[in-house]
Amino acid sequence: MDSLPKRKQNRLTGYDYSQPGCYFVTICAKNRRYLFWDEFDWRVGADIIRPHTIPLSLYGRIIKNVIEQIPVRYPGASVEKYIIMPNHIHLLLRISVSNGRMISAPTYRVPTIIGQMKRAASKQAQTGLWQKGYHDHIIRSEADYLRIWDYIDTNPAKWREDCYYCQAEGTILL
Repeated sequence: MDSLPKRKQNRLTGYDYSQPGCYFVTICAKNRRYLFWDEFDWRVGADIIRPHTIPLSLYGRIIKNVIEQIPVRYPGASVEKYIIMPNHIHLLLRISVSNGRMISAPTYRVPTIIGQMKRAASKQAQTGLWQKGYHDHIIRSEADYLRIWDYIDTNPAKWREDCYYCQAEGTILL
């Protein structure tokens, strides 16, 4: 009998994801399909004088709205920065404290917030949008925070160099 391959552990073992801090989260589209931009203008970021607007698809607009609802639904959480790419998204998520206590209920942990965000977007889109799981990075210093902030800012301009870029240039994979 063949055993199923073991899935890589995504979360840091023993880490409390409800504790205050910043988290860099990357979530990929199901099968890394290009779902979130309407069209591909490969000149994104090339015009510094006249910045390019990313043409979000219907799915991209749904995701944008769901991301922007995170602080409303989870009072202890804020999305400090995000970018919606053709086949993945990046979030800079902060869990806050007030007077030494968690603002949000203990159930408002990063996995809960991300899981419910993914479900809400898929429900509104009326189709499964996401790969299983997500990647997270616990931000441990201001330098780390600034590096990630810059990465999110420059990600569209460096799309062709991105590890999620596929050679099917100019093709929307639906």
